[in-house]
Amino acid sequence: MSESARAAASGADGAPTSSKKSRPAGKNERKGLFAHVALFVRQVVAELKKVVRPTRSELMTYTSVVLVFVLAVMAFVTLVDLGIGKIVFWVFGG
Repeated sequence: MSESARAAASGADGAPTSSKKSRPAGKNERKGLFAHVALFVRQVVAELKKVVRPTRSELMTYTSVVLVFVLAVMAFVTLVDLGIGKIVFWVFGG
């Protein structure tokens, strides 16, 4: 077995890892509603701590890019709508 395969088969401390997870004997009971809600809130707070807020210049750049893109899509949809309208009037006479 190569060194990389042995390293992958063992844990961080070099001890072999097992694929089975053992549960402590007292953990067979189900958690209540409030325990689930508390766990959810703790996870939400932990994720919110990872959020990186943009600087003012980044925010202005992102906002301008979005506005330009929305205006371009509006112009495209307007032109397509006018073109389809003219074709419909030409086909059905109007």
